[in-house]
Order: sequence, then C-alpha cells, then structure tokens
Amino acid sequence: MNKLKIKKGDTVKILSGKDKGKTGKVLRVIPKIAKVMVENVAMHTRFQKSKQAGQPGTKVVFSAPISISKVMLIDTNSGQSSRVGYKILENKTKQRIAKKSGKAI
Repeated sequence: MNKLKIKKGDTVKILSGKDKGKTGKVLRVIPKIAKVMVENVAMHTRFQKSKQAGQPGTKVVFSAPISISKVMLIDTNSGQSSRVGYKILENKTKQRIAKKSGKAI
C-alpha cells in the first residue's frame, strides 16, 4: 500500500495528458494502484443497453482514475500549485504544508 500526499477533497492541477492545465477537486483516492479521480477530468462515456425491450439505451458519462503523478496540489493560501511536505508540531502530530509558501494546507 502506497502512502500518498493527495487526499480526498483537495484541489489539484493536471500536469499532463489531454486535460493538462485543468483544475478540479479530488473525488476519490485509490492508494493500491496510486490513482485519483478528479471531477470533470478524464471523462469517459459508456453506453448502457436498456433493461426492457423497445426502450432506448442510456449514455453514462463518468470520471476515470488518473495517475497520481499527473496531478499537483494547489495551495489554498496562494492559489499556486505546490509540492507537499510534512511538519511535526509540538504535540507530535504531523501536518501537511505547501513547499512553496511553507504554510499549512
């Protein structure tokens, strides 16, 4: 199991691929395969057959998982993309910080 620095609910920027430059909120993180699902990114279309004869099928649009290496966290303070670091506080808890600004995420 991989330890990932991106969490559900984070806002990320897409670094490469057909959606390069887009930003979105992380809907789901899949640590086992190191992938994330981001809203309105990597949208795929699947056509589903109808359950009853004579009825038309339906078109299902869904977000597919993309590699975690293709996304970068957007710092909530500055609005810029930044790498993620960790800081140990006085009460021995770990806190995520943005490397660019040095502030807590």
